[in-house]
Amino acid sequence: MDFAEILGRTGALVEAELVRLLHGPMVAGVPARLAGAMRHAVLGGGKRLRPFLVLETAQLFDVGPDEALPAALAVELIHGYSLVHDDLPAMDDDELRRGRPTVWKKFDEWTAILAGDGLQALAFEVLAASPPGSKLMNGGLAGEVRARLIVALAEASGVRGMVGGQAFDLEADKLGNPRQPDAAHIRRLQAMKTGALIRVSCEAGALLAQAADNDRSALRSYGTQLGLAFQISDDLLDVEGDATTVGKAVAKDAAAGKATLVSLIGLEAAKTELSRAVREAKAALAPFGRRADRLVQAAEYVAARDK
Repeated sequence: MDFAEILGRTGALVEAELVRLLHGPMVAGVPARLAGAMRHAVLGGGKRLRPFLVLETAQLFDVGPDEALPAALAVELIHGYSLVHDDLPAMDDDELRRGRPTVWKKFDEWTAILAGDGLQALAFEVLAASPPGSKLMNGGLAGEVRARLIVALAEASGVRGMVGGQAFDLEADKLGNPRQPDAAHIRRLQAMKTGALIRVSCEAGALLAQAADNDRSALRSYGTQLGLAFQISDDLLDVEGDATTVGKAVAKDAAAGKATLVSLIGLEAAKTELSRAVREAKAALAPFGRRADRLVQAAEYVAARDK
């Protein structure tokens, strides 16, 4: 079975649980327009790479889907919220996401803002509580484990992670601060904006299993390099990708004069950096041996993806 098929099977499982969640008791009584926008944001598209990373790292420690799915869904809900807000006119002003109108374009800006807010809050509710009627999100996850997952996800998605990285990015684009971002600045903001959520997705398995510090450190290193590889690949797609295949606008960074690692060091150097990040990601998995083969494939997939 090739990796695309493996990812597709995980994606189908995650999609089914997201459908159950977003049509279930946790959204009962939510205004219909808001609920519709939340569903539009996260259902029916996406690679589900981050939930895959949660589930696959959990399997390294014999933690099954019943225990790992709450964390996998929470990560995907945070990812969905971030895309909704990222696409807003005040931020990246995108009208196309996953081949469909972005949430603000299909609905309106205020609905998109509230949908993002709702998805963010729902992510932490999923981690903290056991949704009624879901056999997958049972009450067996220890309170201490839940608390550690909540803290880790809050740090990765908050001001020291994704939100802070977005602030760095927008300050450069809209305020010209810094006037000429260097490679170190770009790496820092990308590690926060994109890398932090990927990194915590990789650490989640160790947190769920209450694994040893060295195992968590190995997965953190893997996630750090995978996040870097993902962002470089994304930047390369913006330069070389086809909008129909990618599912969103391309060549936007160059048109806007936005500094990226590709624009600063060039295509060939960026591809070399991508290869190095993939090698280091795979090397970090050495302690797990063949059990980590699918995570190795994930690193290779990120480097070769076309959307």
